[in-house]
Amino acid sequence: MYINMFMALARYYHYGYYGTRGAGDHIGIYIVLYIAVLIIPLIAQINVTSTFNKYSKIANSRGLTADQVARMILDSNGLQYVRIEHVKGKLSDHYDPKANVVRLSDSTYGQRSVAAIGVAAHECGHVCQHAENYGPILLRSKLVPVTNICSHLWYIVLIIGCILSSLTIGTGLIYLSIAMFAAVVIFQTVTLPVEFDASNRALKTLANDGILEPSEVPHASKVLKAAALTYVAGLLSSILQLLRLLLSVRRR
Repeated sequence: MYINMFMALARYYHYGYYGTRGAGDHIGIYIVLYIAVLIIPLIAQINVTSTFNKYSKIANSRGLTADQVARMILDSNGLQYVRIEHVKGKLSDHYDPKANVVRLSDSTYGQRSVAAIGVAAHECGHVCQHAENYGPILLRSKLVPVTNICSHLWYIVLIIGCILSSLTIGTGLIYLSIAMFAAVVIFQTVTLPVEFDASNRALKTLANDGILEPSEVPHASKVLKAAALTYVAGLLSSILQLLRLLLSVRRR
């Protein structure tokens, strides 16, 4: 995705007056923003991977597996109809509301670590959100179709706009591409409370139901906080990218 962004922006610089006089005054901030867009998510991803790896070595004292914990949480909330499936991958865990399935990855399913149990409980938190018609997750679900279109097409629209920049329609397409990217930023903003709430639900359940010992809950909390920071980093990166696009438009 970042390669596509780079290509689009490179075209934009070429066709959009950025080689004109005065552009050099702003090249520094463009470079800083571009580096930040790349580095911030990378740091967050490294952090969540290292944190998960650290606490995946600590088994819970009750000897429960993550999928067993997920089943316990779902059943205790009257969600027996939600299935649990094993999928390939690492940290690719997710809840599919259309199929009513919690899918746990290789790093979670069948694992007894506090890290795996925290992740499984987090996904069950999303199930509970849907069951309770939690406002932010309903809004997020409604935004998914539009966001999918915008996230895949905004840079293509930008490139076409740059190619046709000498025409009125070209300028319109450039503004449209920025609006499409702004829709992605809005989606990411709505996602934050959804993720934080799911983690809070997970930690409360793990502690109140005695699934994890009091000394183990903080370990699961660190894993979930690291995971949540990836969403924060993604949003911050996208905001900087949007700022970069808006600054570019002002140079036209």
